[in-house]
This record gives sequence, structure tokens and C-alpha cells, in this order.
Amino acid sequence: MELPEQYSFFAFLSRMRQINRWGLMRNTIPENVQEHSFQVAMLAHALAVVRNRLYGGNLNAERIALLAIYHDATETLTGDLPTPVKYFSPQISSAYHDLEQVARDRILAMLPDVLQDEYREIMGFHAQGEEAAILKAADRLSAWLKCVEEGKNGNREFQKAGISIHNRLLEMCGPDGKDMPEVRYFLDHFADSFGKALDELN
Repeated sequence: MELPEQYSFFAFLSRMRQINRWGLMRNTIPENVQEHSFQVAMLAHALAVVRNRLYGGNLNAERIALLAIYHDATETLTGDLPTPVKYFSPQISSAYHDLEQVARDRILAMLPDVLQDEYREIMGFHAQGEEAAILKAADRLSAWLKCVEEGKNGNREFQKAGISIHNRLLEMCGPDGKDMPEVRYFLDHFADSFGKALDELN
């Protein structure tokens, strides 16, 4: 009996857990791309829900969470390029963007043809407008929370990065906090708990 054709898309993407982030930094708790993607999905969903419930938004929170799950999928091929390197020059940024496109196409080729368009649409390359802004905010928020947690563990390696990322989050909110009020809401109501010990969370 002829065996069905096998596709490696999901097995390959499961390797996201092998790609460590923050490669230039000393980590007290290593973070891989799969863990990061899960947190970004939770945060992006939360930001969308806050926008909808409190600020009159009409976002599809579930779709945004799905886009977040796949937003760094290409790093299974490219690895996690440290931010200072990625944005060192326009030439490097452009070359890395091109590499991401090649990686995306290579990964999509691991799917049956009939499924490729569906996953091409959700692999983080087609988010626009409010969706893209929410994804960017959630990605940045995840990076900042990593800095907070490392600081809680006494690691000063992330101190400067934490200040810089926090300032960029505040810039996203705008001078009056109204550009992305859902980000301001999260910072005001949820962020402090990430610096607390377990016993303080109960």
C-alpha cells in the first residue's frame, strides 16, 4: 500500500523552541522563540480585547492572536538576529527583510499546495493598520517584560534595554495616552505584577 505523502511544516516550526532569543545578553532565564511567540499571542489578544471593550474598537482578537503565534516563524531558518545588529544600518535591515521573505517561502513550501495560501496570509506578513500596531505593541511589551523579569532576578544586563523599550512603549501611547490607550491600560493595570514574587501574586 502506498504511504501518504508527508509534509514537515509543523514539525519544522516546532523547532522554534530550539532558537534562543537575546543572544548577546546574559540571561538568568533563557527564552526561546516559541515561548516568546506564545506570550506575544496572549498579549496581542489582551490588547485587542481591551481596545474593543474599553475604547470602542472592533478588532478580531482571535485573528490577532493567531498572527502573533506565527510572527517570528521565519526565525526557525534565520535564527534570532539581535536588535542592535538587525538595525545597525539600512543595508542590514533591508537584507534581513529579504532573508525573512526567502525563509517564509521556504517554510511554506513544507505544506501541501492547497494550504499554502492560508498560512502565507497568517505568517505575520500581511497584518496592516490597527492589527499591525497591536502586534508591534505586543512584541515590544513582551521584550520589556523580559527585561523586568531579568531585573527582578538581579541581572543588570537588561537595565538599559528595559528603559529604552519602555520609552518606546510610551511613545506608542502618544503624548496624551490616546494613540494606543490599550497599551497604557496594560502598563497601568498589569505590568507591575511582573516584578513581584510568586507569593505576592496570590
